[in-house]
Amino acid sequence: MPIRATVWGENVHEQKNKFVAENYPKGMHGQIAALLSEDKNIVASTVTLQDVEHGLTEKKLDETDVLLWWGHAAHKDVEDAIVERVVERVWQGMGLIVLHSGHHSKVFKRLMGTPANLHWREAGERERIWVVNPGHPIAKGLPPYFELETEEMYGEPFSVPEPLETVFVSWFQGGEVFRSGLTYRRGAGNIFYFRPGHETYPTYHDKMVGQVLRNSVNWAFNAERHAHLMKAPNTPVEKAIEPIVERGAKLTHHPKS
Repeated sequence: MPIRATVWGENVHEQKNKFVAENYPKGMHGQIAALLSEDKNIVASTVTLQDVEHGLTEKKLDETDVLLWWGHAAHKDVEDAIVERVVERVWQGMGLIVLHSGHHSKVFKRLMGTPANLHWREAGERERIWVVNPGHPIAKGLPPYFELETEEMYGEPFSVPEPLETVFVSWFQGGEVFRSGLTYRRGAGNIFYFRPGHETYPTYHDKMVGQVLRNSVNWAFNAERHAHLMKAPNTPVEKAIEPIVERGAKLTHHPKS
């Protein structure tokens, strides 16, 4: 079965900024989905902030193996109940790929437990993305580095937890560096943060960026779901793996079934 990837797009800048609209006439989410669809192992669909329940209904998440998230101007407009719904799905095993300014999304900050702050500059400068973990599946098929001629600068420090792996490090024309490809695991879910993707530049038309996105979907995919991780059941004495005798006082009483 192919991997079912859902691209969540904020779909705000496309409606208000002519440069974004010119770069992405079908929306950024539409272009990201088009890049993913170049892999025959991926079936990509899109939802947006403006959809009912932001497009992330229980049914849609049931049909999602990997969720890609791009947001910027309307993080605060994402309902907290939907955020918790997505986070619980990640804990159970759904993959999550957070793109560019999605670092400040409620979903990413909830999963990281940190502010996810950084330095930035919007100057259309060159970004050189170094592959610092060439054996990683997300780096498959990439050269030692690739460049984006115009991008927004993100600079360290990036206030996120130490990642499981750093796949990419970026250098910018102004001199800053940034950990631009980071992996995490939360519960049973694989998470990848990928830095490039400023909306006024044609980043999601770049061949190498497309390769990274397709690789990351394949990497983040997990066919299993672990709903039991959402529960904290009591194991009574009589169901202990080894025989034990109950001793001492306790705070709770669990009647025998």
